[in-house]
Amino acid sequence: MYCGANAGASPRFAEEARALAAALVERNLSLVYGGGNVGLMGIIADEVLRLGGEVTGVIPTALVEREVGHTGLTRQFIVKDMHERKAMMAQLADGFIAMPGGLGTLEELFEVLTWAQLGIHAKPIGLLNVDGYYDSLVAFVRHATEQGLVRPQHAELMMVENDPQALLHRF
Repeated sequence: MYCGANAGASPRFAEEARALAAALVERNLSLVYGGGNVGLMGIIADEVLRLGGEVTGVIPTALVEREVGHTGLTRQFIVKDMHERKAMMAQLADGFIAMPGGLGTLEELFEVLTWAQLGIHAKPIGLLNVDGYYDSLVAFVRHATEQGLVRPQHAELMMVENDPQALLHRF
């Protein structure tokens, strides 16, 4: 799961984080995420735990030292840096979902998309487009495809849905 360390301006972001948590637990899917207790990251982790699901966090030492590490997870891995974090999360996860988030979320999303494009993994990648948050990004990827810089099959690696249940169904 990639999502914001902030909750964002819309209350719908938190609502959909909780809805996605419920959908994961309903399907007996565990959450692998960045290990924080803040923003949408903390909201989805807390909700999965509250509903009886399993949560694995992967967090760099520097963020633990800033006191943003979640202390109540099923499993928590403390790693050296962000590179190690992303590699471990990718290894542990069976699929990737990006919820609304900032620059880090975008960077992580595009990294796993690039890895899929290069054949490094064949795991599903989804974008939970809450209240049209990612409409401009989806339009940009379409534009890049129309301009011949992204192949259509690579653009299609990113499954876009507005509803958590629909996204998990596509997975």
